[in-house]
Amino acid sequence: MPFTPEANENGSEARCLTRVLRDATIGAEGSAERASARLAQRAEEAGLVDVLYADTDSPLGTLLVAVSHRGVVRIAYPEEEEVLQDLSNTVSARILRSTRATQDVRRELDEYFAGRRHTFDVRLDLSLVHGFTRKVLQATTRIPFGSVLTYTQVAGRAGNARASRAAGNALHANPIPIVVPCHRVVRTGGGLGGYGGTIPRKVALLRLEGALA
Repeated sequence: MPFTPEANENGSEARCLTRVLRDATIGAEGSAERASARLAQRAEEAGLVDVLYADTDSPLGTLLVAVSHRGVVRIAYPEEEEVLQDLSNTVSARILRSTRATQDVRRELDEYFAGRRHTFDVRLDLSLVHGFTRKVLQATTRIPFGSVLTYTQVAGRAGNARASRAAGNALHANPIPIVVPCHRVVRTGGGLGGYGGTIPRKVALLRLEGALA
């Protein structure tokens, strides 16, 4: 999934991109889809893109997944708007669709929803979050499949047990839901609490993991 940018041999990104566009078309036999895939691969190999994305089907709707050089940077539910524009503003404007670069995370999501995977192995890029929010999400990644913690417990593991409200806000804004399992955090006393991807999806995920009857 993560790709390694290579040095531009000609010293000119513009000339390199022109060559990639030309070469991507050769041998495509008139297929726009195959030409697009070839373009994405050549652009990756030439180090011309920083974020690659693709859609993947799931029981919760079509998800957009995006990866950077560091790892998975974004997973978005269907109703989320301007995801690519936000990535362009916050990560890099060099964005390209690629099923090849995103194949690992899409495969692991498929396995998770099919009940064949309990942990994700893909690397994560948490560069969209900072400070206490990043600590909260890092603590959340360590909650085991089928288990839940309260907002207070997660806040404590992030370094401030009294900051449960801030922890809730951080989880609500989680840019990598499912893989960073914010659905495994609930209210003290057993209430579900909130979820940025809607409560029905939180219920579905917890039921999938056997954490909710």
